[in-house]
Amino acid sequence: MNPQLLAAGSVDPESPATYSVALETNKGAIIVDVRRALAPRGADRFHRLAHIGFLEDVAFFRVIAGFMAQAGLHGDPAVSKVWRNARFPDDPVRETNAAGTVSFATSGKDSRTTQFFINLADNKRLDAMGFSPFGRVRDLEIVRALHAGYGEAFPHGAGPQQGRIQREGNAYLRADFPELDYIRRASLL
Repeated sequence: MNPQLLAAGSVDPESPATYSVALETNKGAIIVDVRRALAPRGADRFHRLAHIGFLEDVAFFRVIAGFMAQAGLHGDPAVSKVWRNARFPDDPVRETNAAGTVSFATSGKDSRTTQFFINLADNKRLDAMGFSPFGRVRDLEIVRALHAGYGEAFPHGAGPQQGRIQREGNAYLRADFPELDYIRRASLL
């Protein structure tokens, strides 16, 4: 295992002004073009996660058709435990959450860690909630093909519970949610 996976921190090295990441999934490649000027801290964290191999064997655990596809919880509970509290500061919202944009998930002020989502529709209402896009996928075809049958987590849907993913990792997901799609690896282009 890459030792950097077990060395989380809230300060990420500065990323290039623009870069692209290929998220190789079991359905095909999703290319994300990142512009640091949109959300510098988000761009820096995404670059770091791709660079150190964090996004290898990571599930799209929350896919809601017509809304978004979410990933970013590591499949190894030991790695999840380290990164769970690796919060980084918010970025101001400089671009709307339009279809195809990529943002980090947040649960309140300065609470972003490793979870990100791809907007499947125009979700402008997320702008006022602090979800700041840092990039855009080139083509939504693969993202729209991700398995969306589980939906939200219990009790609002039949999807995986984030706490259990963090505690049990991919063993839980593969046993109870066998139709989920995964990022096999992420490559900086």
